[in-house]
Amino acid sequence: MTHTLEELIPDYIQGLAAYVPGKPVEEVEQDLKIHAVKLASNENPLGPSPKAMAAARQALGEANWYPDGGSKRLREVLAARYGVRAEEVFVGLGSSEIIDLASRVLLRPGLTGITSEGSFALFAIAIRASGGKLVQTPMRNYTFDLDAMAAAVTPETRVIYIANPNNPTGTAFGAEEFDVFMKKVPGDVLVVLDEAYTEYAERRDLPKAMEIFKEYNNLLTLKTFSKVYGLAGLRIGYGIGHPTLVAEMNKLRTPFNVTSVGQAAALAALDDLEHVRRSVEMNHAERTRLLEELRKSGLRPVASETNFLFVPVAGMDAKAMCDELLHEGVIVRQLAWMGFPNAIRISVGNPEENSKLLAAMAKVMAQRKPAAAPVS
Repeated sequence: MTHTLEELIPDYIQGLAAYVPGKPVEEVEQDLKIHAVKLASNENPLGPSPKAMAAARQALGEANWYPDGGSKRLREVLAARYGVRAEEVFVGLGSSEIIDLASRVLLRPGLTGITSEGSFALFAIAIRASGGKLVQTPMRNYTFDLDAMAAAVTPETRVIYIANPNNPTGTAFGAEEFDVFMKKVPGDVLVVLDEAYTEYAERRDLPKAMEIFKEYNNLLTLKTFSKVYGLAGLRIGYGIGHPTLVAEMNKLRTPFNVTSVGQAAALAALDDLEHVRRSVEMNHAERTRLLEELRKSGLRPVASETNFLFVPVAGMDAKAMCDELLHEGVIVRQLAWMGFPNAIRISVGNPEENSKLLAAMAKVMAQRKPAAAPVS
């Protein structure tokens, strides 16, 4: 008996929704014949660190050689920075690869992974792609409800994914809340804590992941070079966790998963404290400006600990608003695919980009009226 290709693919793979990337600037400019600014994917508008660019150029001259397959030097530097062992550090293709590998190591059909509604889409995709059952708890005030997540744990639960600060809502929880949560989670359930945006946070009570890691073996903390370091295009991030977990993930990653250019740039970026400082300071000033101006326009953006704003647009068509902004040359993110059909996400750009956004938003808001309630 022969089978079609579709019949050979497991149902839990066929049923997955693909990750939806932000619209590239080049595509918008080509289609609409306008100059566009991209405020949709939470990239660093200052660009990469100058030190990272110099290191990348030098490494490019040796691109005929395979990279260090274990990212040994980068792992050693990161281990020294955080006071952990090199075998507790995993370097991957951004945080995304590590999110996927954690589920692949721990899940299979019959087991469960937990995350929250309204969080990073790859958490749910990783759980389902491994054949696990996906459990999503509701949010509370656009923030992870850690009590609800702990209560959702069953004997079949193997992994919990949390982002702090959260994407796309920009909110965060404090160290005290997280400590209470970790005490409730059984030691045989891995907690994956994605900290992609912590450098941008104003809150000073965020969990100190490395201190918690020394107390709990079931914590895997994720960091990235894509955001404050400005290396999103090089796809490099890292996780810090128990050496047994790291060793098992290393068995599943592709050989030479991180390029030599990426490794060189990341090492140099770690030393460029001035670039990090400038990135954080500009983001703080422009985030505050956007928050105030959008509120004056009648919108209610949520206070953010990140380099983006989550903006509910209840009573208005979020997709239509994004399309109208697009025709004004501003790319923002519509969030229906992340569980918020009546919200948009706006990345914090540089002053010029943000001015263009505010002008475009004022024009769009002036032309729009809240959608009429349906007639019952």
